[in-house]
Amino acid sequence: MTYPFLRANGISKRFGALAALTGVDLDINSGEVLALLGDNGAGKSTFVKILAGAHAQSDGELLVEGKPVTFSSPKDAAGSGIATIFQELALSENLSIAENVFLGRELKHSVLGIPFLRRTEMRDRVDALLHELDAHISDPEAPVGSLSGGQRQAVAICRALNLNARLVIMDEPTAALAVAETRKVLSLTRRLAERGCAVVLISHNIADVFEVADRMVVFRRGRKVAERRRQDTTPEEIVSLITGAHPDVRALENKQ
Repeated sequence: MTYPFLRANGISKRFGALAALTGVDLDINSGEVLALLGDNGAGKSTFVKILAGAHAQSDGELLVEGKPVTFSSPKDAAGSGIATIFQELALSENLSIAENVFLGRELKHSVLGIPFLRRTEMRDRVDALLHELDAHISDPEAPVGSLSGGQRQAVAICRALNLNARLVIMDEPTAALAVAETRKVLSLTRRLAERGCAVVLISHNIADVFEVADRMVVFRRGRKVAERRRQDTTPEEIVSLITGAHPDVRALENKQ
């Protein structure tokens, strides 16, 4: 039997009396870009934080490749191959690309009990990842502070791959980027999926979503209200689902 990389069954999250998520069922497949869409407060960020181990669900179950998992921290999620690239990126501008990619997981060897970094091996590994992603960055020793926004996204993606991530969650990766940089990041997103990663994309840019996503899921008022494959929908339908103007959403909300 073939399982999705990650399956969410009946995921709910309550903060006191507030229900932030209610009964979300969702499969996330390897080699696919899945877009999570919805207005602010729709529940998508809460759902992603549960996947990333930042929140524990109140009800429901997560399964990775068919096996139940429990995440008490982002470290637990990372242990299951889940990496999150937040909009802020959390890169150290004064460190090199290679140092950022290996930050906290540096390769070392010991000489007379004194640890030394295996800089050449780290640089070669990062150079290979940048080449695989076609990131157009020639020097892994360049400081991150000298890079453009799109190049910084590439460094963050390299760090996720170096952690052996099999699901990469990208939170508004094209926000505040110019058109040319946006196209680079969308290309990187597709390359992630093509190399077999599952990719979850959070974005408010419908044009970007239709360029890169294979499947789209719409959240509204803490519930999953729709799921569409790109070839079976239109930007106009997706917008109507997000805003609640779509007949399916009105019917669903009238039942609640």
